[in-house]
Amino acid sequence: MPRRRSTARNASERIENAKTHVAEEIIVTVFGSSRPREGDADYEEARVLGRALAKHGFAVCSGGYAGVMEAVSRGGKEAGGKTYGVTAAFFKSAKLNKWIDVEVHKETWEERLFELIRMAHGFVACKGGTGTLVELAVVWEMLNKSVMRRKPFAVLGEFWRPILERVRQVELGHHGSWGEANGRLVHVADSPGEAAQHLLRSLK
Repeated sequence: MPRRRSTARNASERIENAKTHVAEEIIVTVFGSSRPREGDADYEEARVLGRALAKHGFAVCSGGYAGVMEAVSRGGKEAGGKTYGVTAAFFKSAKLNKWIDVEVHKETWEERLFELIRMAHGFVACKGGTGTLVELAVVWEMLNKSVMRRKPFAVLGEFWRPILERVRQVELGHHGSWGEANGRLVHVADSPGEAAQHLLRSLK
């Protein structure tokens, strides 16, 4: 009987040790416009970002469609990474880009947005329009109000800086305990490489 208990304990220890050696997949969700096309500066910048994230061992997640979403997924695949695309039935005419490994399909755009957030260990927002603005704002608010645990968040380039600074003026102009009052929750990265490095410092 003692021998049997020892065998069971050893088996349990082997299982636990095996778990510790299985690297957890770390997913970075990238937000950005669907408008850029191959050859456009914003497309190529997102493509470089995808490569940089994959080279650091991150899986790349996006909205799965065209523009920045396609470019970052393409870059991720070119660097040997894994890609996810979160799509929605709401976008009836949009098509999944060919660089996506795993499609996660939702019904509404709201479900899609929160799945993009739920899946991610970190975030990058590229230049974009109202859709990207909503995504940036929701993630920032969830971090600011501690609706979710702290996750690294970078915006790429100077496009978003004026908006971030004006909102911070309001957040820091009144005494409060929200997260932004205790340090910047959104990092402005000058380049795709810097954005990837910011996430790397926090996640690995």
